[in-house]
Amino acid sequence: MAQDNLLALKDDMVAFLTGHGLRQFPGYVGDDVPSVLWEDDEDPDGWKRLVETAKAAGTAFLTISDVVITDEELDALLEKLREQNFPDEDAPEFEGVDALRKHVGKVGFLQLGFVHQGVAFLHETASDWYEQYEELIEAVEEFGLSDVVFDEDSDEEA
Repeated sequence: MAQDNLLALKDDMVAFLTGHGLRQFPGYVGDDVPSVLWEDDEDPDGWKRLVETAKAAGTAFLTISDVVITDEELDALLEKLREQNFPDEDAPEFEGVDALRKHVGKVGFLQLGFVHQGVAFLHETASDWYEQYEELIEAVEEFGLSDVVFDEDSDEEA
C-alpha cells in the first residue's frame, strides 16, 4: 500500500544513512546518466538493501531527492490544461488537478542512489497521487500546444 506522504520515509532514509556513516548529497539523477533502477516493489524496505549495497561498494555518500507538490505547480498545470482544452472546461483532467490540491506540501516522490563505476544505482518510491500527477504532466507535454503549427502563408496564397 502506497503512502500518501513520503516525508516519514525520507526521514527514515536519512537516519539509516547517518547510522551507516554515509552522507547525503541532495541531488536528482536524471535520465541522461546511465542508471539501473532497483526493482523490489514487494519489499517496502528494499531501499535499505540499496544503502547496504552502496556501503559494500565503498561509496561515501548517496544522492537523495524528493518532490513536494506546490500550489504554483498545480496552477501552472491547470493553465496549460485550460489552453489545451479550451473551450471544454468540463474535461476530466481538471478534476484530476483539483483532486491533487489536497496533497500540496506533501512529499510524493523519493529517489535514493549512488554511483559506482560510472553507473547510478537508484531506488525510487512514489505515492499513487504523484503517479497521477506525472500522468497529467505527460498528457500535457504530449499534446503540447507548441507542437501545433499554423501555416499562415496558406491562407494568403488561396
